[in-house]
Amino acid sequence: MDIGPRLKMVRERHQLSQRELARRSGVTNATISLIEQNRVSPSVSSLKKLLEGIPMSLADFFTPDEAPVENPHIFRAATQPDLGRHGVRLLLVGATVKNREMRMLRELYAPGADSGEPIVHPEGEECGLVTRGTIELTINGEVSILQPGDGYYFSTTLPHSFKNIGQDEAEIISANTPANF
Repeated sequence: MDIGPRLKMVRERHQLSQRELARRSGVTNATISLIEQNRVSPSVSSLKKLLEGIPMSLADFFTPDEAPVENPHIFRAATQPDLGRHGVRLLLVGATVKNREMRMLRELYAPGADSGEPIVHPEGEECGLVTRGTIELTINGEVSILQPGDGYYFSTTLPHSFKNIGQDEAEIISANTPANF
């Protein structure tokens, strides 16, 4: 899904100008313009901030309008929106579930890819299981190397980051709360 054209369509559907969305979300009008032209790729937190100005959840944004629902409890791989970037794919399971209380992800890290600067959230918990590859997990400055079958569980108030230090793609299945990260 192209985020820029999708953002423009959603903004126009809600009858908002770029200036009005900028005012509501605290993001500059120029940034919105660059995103809508696909000249800049927003971070998940920036996109979330923009969508709060509409208001709309990330899950609703990434849910195709015309998607037929075969079973509301099944989420096929092809329908899982990708929230990642820069060699990291974050495939959201259950994007269409209203009022989710957790976020479940299938995380795919290209060789050498990482989650970026340490992540900190004001509340919540995260747990996961490495299913393929070798992941370097840093929690509150402490580094651990995880192999397939190794898991983790921590408070998201602690700074944390992930990096694929192996030669092949690495995969993590994770869940965290609250669902709106």
